[in-house]
Amino acid sequence: MKTVTVFGSSLPDEGSAAYQQAQQLGRLLAEADFAVCNGGYSGLMEASARGAREVGGHTIGVTCSIWPSRANPWIVEEVRTDSFLARLTALIERGDAYIVLPGGTGTLAELALVWEMMNKSALSRTVGGRKPLLVMTPYWQPVIDCLNQEASLGRIHAPPMDAPRRTLEIVTLVSDVEVAVRSLRGRLNP
Repeated sequence: MKTVTVFGSSLPDEGSAAYQQAQQLGRLLAEADFAVCNGGYSGLMEASARGAREVGGHTIGVTCSIWPSRANPWIVEEVRTDSFLARLTALIERGDAYIVLPGGTGTLAELALVWEMMNKSALSRTVGGRKPLLVMTPYWQPVIDCLNQEASLGRIHAPPMDAPRRTLEIVTLVSDVEVAVRSLRGRLNP
C-alpha cells in the first residue's frame, strides 16, 4: 500500500471549511487505497486521519516527544520521534507522495524541506527519488510566486537558465482535494 504524507495546520477546528476539506482528502485517499500519514495531532492532521478512518483506511501519525500530547484518536499507528528534525525526516521518509494543505510555519518548513530535498536530489539518496509533491492553491500560491522571482536575482556564476524552472516543476499546484487524489491515482497506481 502506498502512503501519502499530508502536511497541514494544527489550528482548524471541526466544522471549519479547512477541516472539512482535509477530512474529505483523507476519505478520498483511503478510498483510493492509500495510507494517510501526517503529524498526528489536531487540526488538519486530525481531519485527514479522521476522513481516512471513517472509510476503514490506515493512518500513521508521526509525533514528537518534545510535545506532551499524544496522537489524535484517528491515528492507527503512532510513530514517536525524539526531535522536530527527526519528525520531519520520518514524515518525508514514509511518503510515496506529499500533499500540502494550508498551514503555518511548521507546514512551510515541511514543504520547504521535502521540496529542497527533491531539488538537490537528496531525496534520491535517502528515500528513493523524486515523488509527487502536490500543493494546494490558492493558499500557497504567494510562496510559489515568491520563489519564481529567484531567476531575476542574478549571480556572477549563474546556474543554467532552466534551473529555477526545474525547481518549480517539482511542485504540482492543485485547486482541490479531488484533483489531488485523481493526480496521485494516475501517478502512483499505473
